[in-house]
Amino acid sequence: MELSRGIMSAPLEQPKLWPPTAPSLGRRLPFGAFSPPQPLSNVRDHGCCISRALRPRQEWVEGWVRSNDTLVRGLPILVGGASLVAVLLNRAVSGIAAVADASSSQSRADILTLALSVTDILAGLVWLSIRPKSISPVVPRGVECKRVGPDVPSSALHELLWTWDSLTTATCCKSLVVVYGGNCILQIGVAAGSPEDGNALPVDTQKFIQGSLYKGAMESKKQSYLANLALYPGRSELPFLPANTQALILQPIGDKGIAIVGGDTIRGFTSIDQAWIAMIADKLDATLSKSYSS
Repeated sequence: MELSRGIMSAPLEQPKLWPPTAPSLGRRLPFGAFSPPQPLSNVRDHGCCISRALRPRQEWVEGWVRSNDTLVRGLPILVGGASLVAVLLNRAVSGIAAVADASSSQSRADILTLALSVTDILAGLVWLSIRPKSISPVVPRGVECKRVGPDVPSSALHELLWTWDSLTTATCCKSLVVVYGGNCILQIGVAAGSPEDGNALPVDTQKFIQGSLYKGAMESKKQSYLANLALYPGRSELPFLPANTQALILQPIGDKGIAIVGGDTIRGFTSIDQAWIAMIADKLDATLSKSYSS
C-alpha cells in the first residue's frame, strides 16, 4: 500500500521538447541550431553558376569532335582491330590450340570477344560511309531588283521596306514579293533575269494567282513552308525568283494578299523565323487594309 502510494505521488517526468525542424534549404550549424533558409534566388544563381562553369567544357568537347570528325568515326574500327589482334596474340602466346574447343571457357570467351570486335569494325565502317550533307548558303543567280506598285501609299511603302530590312537582317531571306489586292505592290531583292534584256523579270500577277501555290495558301489561310524548293513541282509557278532559290515561304496577308519570301539556304528558315514572319504578315495586313481603305 505504501509502495503504491509512493508511486502515485512521484512526479512525472516532463517530456523533452525538441526544436522544430528547419526547412530543407537550411544549413546545420554547431550545437544543433539551423541557419535561416536560403532564398530561392541564391539557389537559382548557384545553379546558373554551375551551368556556366560546365558550358565551356561541353563546348570544348563539341568543338574537338567536330574538328576530328574522321578520327571519331573511325574510332570503333581502331578499338575493334586492337581487340581482334589482342585476342589472336593471347591465343598464340598462351599456347592454346588454334581450333576452338566448345568445352573450354577460354575458347568461348575468345569467340565472344571476336564477335564484339567484328561488330565494332562494322559499326566504324558504317559511320565512315554515312556522313551528313553539309548545307551552306548559295549565291542567288539573278539581278538586284526594287519595284514598287504605282499606287502604294507612303505609309504602306514605309511598312513594306521595314519588313524587307528586317527579313534580310534576321533571316536567310534574299527575295521578297508582296501581292495584295490582285497587284504586285513590292518586288525587292534578287530576281530572275530576263533572257531578252537581262533586267529583272516582272511578276505576272494574274498567272501566279491562278497557280496551285497561291490557291493552296489562300484557301488554307496558313503559312506554307517549302524547305527545299527544288523538290516541289510547283517551282515552275515562280519564274520571277532566282533559279537556285533554296527555300520558300508563302505567307498569306489577310484575305487579300500574300508574301513570297525566298531564301538562300535549304531549311534556312527556323521555326522562330516562321512564327515571326506570320506576325509581320498580321502587321502588314493591318497597315495595308487601312492604307487602301482610306
